[in-house]
Amino acid sequence: MLKETGKGTIIQIIVKPNAKENKIEGIDPWRNRLKVSVKAPPVGGKANKELVKFLSRFFGAEVEIIRGETSREKDILVKLKIEEVKRALKL
Repeated sequence: MLKETGKGTIIQIIVKPNAKENKIEGIDPWRNRLKVSVKAPPVGGKANKELVKFLSRFFGAEVEIIRGETSREKDILVKLKIEEVKRALKL
């Protein structure tokens, strides 16, 4: 689910669009991915933009989607060390 690289930490996530609020819901035990809900609909990249904005604020660091632009399963790069990501997620 988490992998450190030279640029930061890659987090494997699953996105739930059209949610009531933006929040991190925990870990999906079957997929071993972090579950993240966003309010935006999955139309015209709105959910992706909302996801990046929400996670950037949550981690206090730059975030980018590196895989899964059109999928619910995404890999995101957080420009922080793995220890800082774990601390923010309380893992």
